[in-house]
Amino acid sequence: MLERSIERPAPRFGLFLGQAGSSWSRILERFEWAEELGFDQAFLVDHLQPTDGSDEEPVLEAWSLLAALAARTSRLRIGVLVTSNTFRHPAVLAKQAVTVDHISGGRLILGLGTGWHEPEHRHYGVPFPKSGERVSRLAETVELIDSLMRHERTTFHGRQFTLDDAPFQPRSVQQPRVPFLIAAHRPRTLAIAARFADIWDTFPATAGTATEGNREDIAGQARRFERLCRESGRHPARVRRSTWTGGQQMTDPSTYRAFVEDHARLGFTDFTTGLPPPADEVTVRTIATDVIPELRARLAGGPRTPG
Repeated sequence: MLERSIERPAPRFGLFLGQAGSSWSRILERFEWAEELGFDQAFLVDHLQPTDGSDEEPVLEAWSLLAALAARTSRLRIGVLVTSNTFRHPAVLAKQAVTVDHISGGRLILGLGTGWHEPEHRHYGVPFPKSGERVSRLAETVELIDSLMRHERTTFHGRQFTLDDAPFQPRSVQQPRVPFLIAAHRPRTLAIAARFADIWDTFPATAGTATEGNREDIAGQARRFERLCRESGRHPARVRRSTWTGGQQMTDPSTYRAFVEDHARLGFTDFTTGLPPPADEVTVRTIATDVIPELRARLAGGPRTPG
């Protein structure tokens, strides 16, 4: 039986830094800066080429880069927003994730999604199944990685993946496993998130992204997610809710405050933005040092969510 009510998890504030068009030294500089400013988390993307603008800009591979960043930061939670499930076998991804969790001392967030950007799959010869199959593959991936990280050995027989008495050592630093952030914007993926996610991630329908064409707004998704959590026997407030946006929400303190408050009213706990174009370091610092502490204090511990 679900609890009648529970306090909302403490809010987290992050930066979506990405790596398209950036050198290793510049990426490291930005992650170190995010840590110095007191942000809770920062994220890369998982793409083989830029998804907007020129496809000739450089893009370093996400998980190799994440391991390097794990070794050069000390407090910041780090992750990929989100890992494309089409690029790696889930057992390999589980090993990569546990490796980064160890390098970081337990600061990894494992972001997972179906994969959506067809052009890069076509350019690099990576199979790009239809939407329904990609969702089915994600469901198996989440279940498979969850089992690997929780058990000493795993046997798994799905339609897409098979494991035969697979051992899994070392265990992750974070227990019982690395936290899953699952990107879910539509009914089938929302059901996966409701069952397995430690953090559910979504954002408004936006052309040229994974949410393009989505007919359900975030408020509707939140209501659906809560219902699916209860059907899975989980209290919806025990799952963190993450949303992200581009740098336009960080152009001034009042715009940033409105972005956070609007989503907090829908039960969101994790608020991530890109950097404003061009990166206005003075404004970002003001938001980090003045606005975020105020929001953190006001949002911590409430409101309470009914069961």
